[in-house]
Amino acid sequence: MEYDDDDEEDFYARPQTPPRTIDQRQHPQQLFTPAPFNGTPAGSGQINRSNTPSPPPLLDHSHLRPGAQASLLSYERTLALYRENAKKTNLPEVQYEFAVFMIDAVKSLPIPTLATANQLEIEKVSEKREDMIREATGLLKKLADRGHPDSQYFLADCYANGIGTVRGRQDFDRAYPLFVLAAKHGHTDAAYRSGTCCENGWGCRRESSKAVQFYRKAGAASHPGAMYRLGLAELNGELGLAKSPREGVKWLKRSAEHATAEFPHALHELALLHERGVDNVLFVDYEYAAELLAQAAELGYAPSAYKLGECYEYGKMGCPQDPALSIHYYNIAAQQNHRDACFALTAWYLVGSPGVLPQSDTEAYLWAKKAAEQGLPKAQYAVGYFTEVYRRTNFPLRYLTARAIQWYKKAAETGDKRAIQRLRTLAPNALPQNIRYPKTPEAAVAGADDDGEPLDDGPSLGVTKGVSELRKKEKDKDCVIM
Repeated sequence: MEYDDDDEEDFYARPQTPPRTIDQRQHPQQLFTPAPFNGTPAGSGQINRSNTPSPPPLLDHSHLRPGAQASLLSYERTLALYRENAKKTNLPEVQYEFAVFMIDAVKSLPIPTLATANQLEIEKVSEKREDMIREATGLLKKLADRGHPDSQYFLADCYANGIGTVRGRQDFDRAYPLFVLAAKHGHTDAAYRSGTCCENGWGCRRESSKAVQFYRKAGAASHPGAMYRLGLAELNGELGLAKSPREGVKWLKRSAEHATAEFPHALHELALLHERGVDNVLFVDYEYAAELLAQAAELGYAPSAYKLGECYEYGKMGCPQDPALSIHYYNIAAQQNHRDACFALTAWYLVGSPGVLPQSDTEAYLWAKKAAEQGLPKAQYAVGYFTEVYRRTNFPLRYLTARAIQWYKKAAETGDKRAIQRLRTLAPNALPQNIRYPKTPEAAVAGADDDGEPLDDGPSLGVTKGVSELRKKEKDKDCVIM
């Protein structure tokens, strides 16, 4: 019987249930149960089109019937009617909206594979996508030449994201001049993007002073990303600016006041500053720091959500130990593929929390695997351990051992000492080269390398507690994989 990588997906097979949809408007206490793992990354991947609120649709949508009748109208017919409406007028706003519609339509078109279509059908869809992109970018070019700022910015953003370029490659040589043009016409996002290009040398010479000019132009219009970058630059003495923590904090506060889902970073940075304090500028204030983290987490910022998860798990920064809130915030971050948050959910699922989260080895394994696939060494070790120890009868021992060795090897390559120990036992020849190993089993158990130096901060073979003191009280369960 042959086994391949896909077989591992069945290792912890379970009935597939739709993930729970989280309503962020509810209080976290009502949302403590994480969505079951479904392997689907979060994020829409939509292009930021403009720095102004979207105006009402300018196209005539009267042909679209309400309710179920709308589905009777073919996609091609809808596109044709949009095109007809756009051609009836010379208004730049109408033509711009049509071009944006086509780009969005291309991104939403399903890409067939050989499993669902033949080669001819795949080529036909690919050709249609290219035709739509060509038509949309052609229209945007005409509008950009006429000085339409939104078209200049959107076309530049397309080029920067590999849309309408050769082989889908990013083309900042064409994007940067358009960003600058739109910025000169007062487009705030374009000014910010021009600054990032100058700072990183994308499509232009790397020039910090010019980047600062663009950031200040965008910051004067309250662009949160530009204000955040200026804040960091002043705080740390970057971009040729003198180090000035006081000015840096001012910019960060302004950015935090205008934080959005796209630019929540200043909230997180201010929280970190209030956690440790800044001499003669900011005092330590754990309560306010946690409040800032909560605001950023509500905007979907994964690092803030993960940090709050830790705070409520271990009682840090003045937060009470609260399993429901800890799991809630870990879940927010994990749904965005934050690898440490994914692994934190593994720990919670291993032991569960009475009245909050049911214990589930299946969910623990799946979240660990998601973290492992993103390169987290301790998660790679955990998946290897799961594969080696939690065996299913429909998989032969040699297959499970081989798969476990593969995961142990990945973890060992980054220096995970427990993975190195398991490889010494299971497959010494699989040990990665050029890293230090314990020469004897006694040294490994003691947690020391061949020179007697500690291997890591914790025991190598000993049973460890992968949960907080709170969870120890709730359920005294030893864990060797955390």
